[in-house]
Amino acid sequence: MKKIIYTQNLHLSISAIIVIPIALVYGSLPNQNSVNPFDFTAISTDLANILKAIMGLYVAFALFWVYTIFNNKFWASATISNILFMSGLGFGRILSSIIDGLPSPIFILGTFGELLLAFYGIFLLSKNKNSIN
Repeated sequence: MKKIIYTQNLHLSISAIIVIPIALVYGSLPNQNSVNPFDFTAISTDLANILKAIMGLYVAFALFWVYTIFNNKFWASATISNILFMSGLGFGRILSSIIDGLPSPIFILGTFGELLLAFYGIFLLSKNKNSIN
């Protein structure tokens, strides 16, 4: 039984482990003292505000996924939110690559990871159809 739960929550665990640090990096980008692994800086208060809002959104989703790992009652909802979150990021990055050109390799890798997690979530959701009801 435990192995099934670990496998069932794998996408949520991986997502939370990745999304929380990324959220904190996005939120700290406006800070001149922060480590900036990206090729841009926040040059206005409005952009800093947008990045902090994105940070809050990422952390909120990740905390919901972590909560669900320990409370399986909301597994289907957390999985659906994870699928929407990851596929939204992945397909948004694909659209940006088509319109704006290819990003840095780390973002290309991120696109594959996001889509992989989304499709794995879809697979798990279809495998556990009775969790939806």
